[in-house]
Amino acid sequence: MSISKTRQKLVDVARQLFAKNGVENTTMNDIAVASGKGRRTLYTYFKCKDDIYYAVIESELERLSDKMDEVAAKKIRPQDKVIELIYTHLSQIRETVVRNGNLRAEFFRNIWMVEKVRKNFDDAEVELFRKVFTEGKEDGEFDIENVDLVADITHYCIKGLEVPYIYGRIAHGMTEEATKPQVAKVVYGALGKRMKL
Repeated sequence: MSISKTRQKLVDVARQLFAKNGVENTTMNDIAVASGKGRRTLYTYFKCKDDIYYAVIESELERLSDKMDEVAAKKIRPQDKVIELIYTHLSQIRETVVRNGNLRAEFFRNIWMVEKVRKNFDDAEVELFRKVFTEGKEDGEFDIENVDLVADITHYCIKGLEVPYIYGRIAHGMTEEATKPQVAKVVYGALGKRMKL
């Protein structure tokens, strides 16, 4: 097994154990045994449990980033792309948290550690929004004076919606399709362009 495959297997096993038992109740030995790799191999890749926890969070954020990149690469109107990026971000975050069971409690309890690991993802997401807003501005779809500022604001607004979205406190009982026209109206209004649905 290659180095990257071995490391990824250790991360996958750790994620499953963290999700089932929580980070606090999972030992490095548990991860070594469950992976079938042994402690020496585990310690070759990770010095301590925090290191593997960081790697688990990074792996989850990479999945989210890949989905966001897929949306950004679509050949659709910039205004449609913005809405799809928002919904992709929120739904993927919710899926990640739900998929990781007990890890979600650790995720919220260790928010500063998660924020540190998440910085690269956040920077990449802001850059995605910059590109889409620039494209929309150049096409005359958006009336934006400062693309960098609007990209930052958009990112942090979406980030602020994560926890309420995960807990179902936003649009309780409504389908995604039912909410999209209103979300589009808010977003397009903020971008200085009338809705074209």
